[in-house]
Amino acid sequence: MPKFFIKNEQVSDDSIIILGDDVNHIKNVLRMKLGDTLSVCDYENSVNYEVKIEEFLKNEILCKIQKMSENMAESNVKVHIYQGLPKADKMEMIIQKSVELGVEAITPVEMKRCVVKLDGKDKVKKRERWQKISEVAAKQSGRDIIPKIYNIMSIEEVTEEFSNYDIVLLCYENEKNNLLKNILNEVEESGNLKVAVIIGPEGGIDISEVEYMEKKGAKVVSLGNRILRTETVCLAMLSIIMYEFERNED
Repeated sequence: MPKFFIKNEQVSDDSIIILGDDVNHIKNVLRMKLGDTLSVCDYENSVNYEVKIEEFLKNEILCKIQKMSENMAESNVKVHIYQGLPKADKMEMIIQKSVELGVEAITPVEMKRCVVKLDGKDKVKKRERWQKISEVAAKQSGRDIIPKIYNIMSIEEVTEEFSNYDIVLLCYENEKNNLLKNILNEVEESGNLKVAVIIGPEGGIDISEVEYMEKKGAKVVSLGNRILRTETVCLAMLSIIMYEFERNED
């Protein structure tokens, strides 16, 4: 069943109004008809609705609520990826696959070895595009939220957010001793575990940046003997963390 996201203001009593680009998609791409059923999610409150199409207007679609349910797709583990800014096609893949795997948010980070350099206007345009990719991936994978893609940060700005997390994991290819599995074994499970994962760009993270973030509280971890591409690291990390800590709620 096709899934679409709405804001709380689009819900009224027993009806829902669908607006924006979704109207054209439902009408002209999916070619849905009166009486067809849609899955709609109020992502601001993580409430899902099954609705039936009642009326097509020029710029909106009126739907009748058939039933509602609470958040079913979101994890008790909240993972925020801080991704060293890679080339555009890699960033898009990282966002798409991370959303499918359950990431809560992604922040691009400017690091010393980043090949990509963006100015002010490009940063705004890129973030808007990345946010749209997150929304499309969230629809496709049945998420109950649209993971937020934040503005590009510096490493100094990232470290200011460390206190928001139960653990901050810094993936570093030259680390040999601190294996990820050993670090995760030390984590005390809680109802809603908050994890930050820091990943370098194509050229890796400079040792000065590693030392700086380690002093600020990040745990430097190794993913093993092989060096992974930057677009592979987030997929490996999310898969491992979700496997280790995610709980299925009945």
